[in-house]
Amino acid sequence: MSRIEDFLSLAPVVPVVTIHDVADAVPLARALTDGGLLTIEVTLRTPCALEAIAAIAKEAPDIVVGAGTVVSPADLDAAAKAGARFAISPGATGALLEAGKTSAIPYLPAIATASELMEGLAAGYAAFKL
Repeated sequence: MSRIEDFLSLAPVVPVVTIHDVADAVPLARALTDGGLLTIEVTLRTPCALEAIAAIAKEAPDIVVGAGTVVSPADLDAAAKAGARFAISPGATGALLEAGKTSAIPYLPAIATASELMEGLAAGYAAFKL
């Protein structure tokens, strides 16, 4: 899968989770998979988030793990290196829009205004988090 739309089409919802203890990551991912949800967005809001993504990617390969709360090109790169298969941001800076074009993983920018939508479209994006 190389487009963000491919990941979004895997399930009717994408659970967004904040993991505070990496030991919880794999059991949570397996529970979601058992419940029929094939994707999970792990927010980068805790010190163990990248480690949790890596654990899920390695130990629960049935679920497609992505990174959320990606706020910089460095976050985008770190998420990909940790094993995330997609990334989502809470907003979209010019730097993130540019980095997303060449990222190793698909990136979904967030928008809140018509101007942000226009910027994203001009940058070549077709899907957005609202």
